[in-house]
Amino acid sequence: MVHELADFERAAEQCHLRNEQLNRVLFEEPTVFGHVAVDDDDEPVGFALWFLNFSTWTGTSGIHLEDLYVRPAARGTGAGGALLAALAEICVRRGYQRLEWVMLDWNPAAEFYAAIGATVTADWLPYRLSGDALHRLAERASPAAPVNS
Repeated sequence: MVHELADFERAAEQCHLRNEQLNRVLFEEPTVFGHVAVDDDDEPVGFALWFLNFSTWTGTSGIHLEDLYVRPAARGTGAGGALLAALAEICVRRGYQRLEWVMLDWNPAAEFYAAIGATVTADWLPYRLSGDALHRLAERASPAAPVNS
């Protein structure tokens, strides 16, 4: 379904995820978590893939929703809302203060998100460092002044 999502986002050629990679990060060396929505026949119809973030202002972790996808035939059935509700429940139960995500500005899900009370954080701009720029910056790291991680 990740490849279906990439196609929906008009970026299928950018999605190179392989099953082995997803298996590793979900089960072998967990760094992400996932929920799957199924229909009455137990067939997968959607998923949420997320990881923890941390707010220094609240002093608590939160959930960053990386991907939320519901197959076209299952849209409007409540699958997406159920996935978000499950993540909200985790936040509340664990004392997390935030459930956050980003989306493409043309995504029609904006109306759904507004209807459940989500707000756009217009004063925060997303930035991404990847590819050649990421490698160039990494090359600037000084071995003489190691950073603890």
